[in-house]
Amino acid sequence: MTIKIGDTLPQGTLAEFIESATEGCALGPNTFQVADLLKGKKIAIFGLPGAYTPTCSAQHVPGYVANAAALKAKGVDEIWCISVNDAFVMGAWGREQKATGVVRMMADGNADFSKLLGLDADFSKFGMGTRSQRYSMLVDNGVVTQLNVEQGGKFEVSNAETLLGQLA
Repeated sequence: MTIKIGDTLPQGTLAEFIESATEGCALGPNTFQVADLLKGKKIAIFGLPGAYTPTCSAQHVPGYVANAAALKAKGVDEIWCISVNDAFVMGAWGREQKATGVVRMMADGNADFSKLLGLDADFSKFGMGTRSQRYSMLVDNGVVTQLNVEQGGKFEVSNAETLLGQLA
């Protein structure tokens, strides 16, 4: 079943490559319980099929990086990019996209979290296996308040500008 507005995000884990060790976060890949990261926060989340893929690299991530200040001015605490890649790839891609410290590049290595959301997609015909659908959502204290899922290969509703326009 696909997640919908009003639902609480499911329990799950995501990994993030940490560039600098801090208290509670070691250098390198760290795994986080999603529920712990959501407590008391408003998070803009966007999911996409894969790091370094054309639309994802040319439009999706750059749009959120460019609009990060505007999203935060509207009350967003964090911005997450979720993709079915490992934390090493997501960390490298985030550096290349100038997303470090702006967008958290969250790895869903086996698509487990995407499957829990009901937003997984079969990209086997492209040699990519199970991936994430392209989407955006706003999550307030763990509850989905906005959800925009793209239809078949489109990039029309999951961009940063659409989510920004949905914020009160």
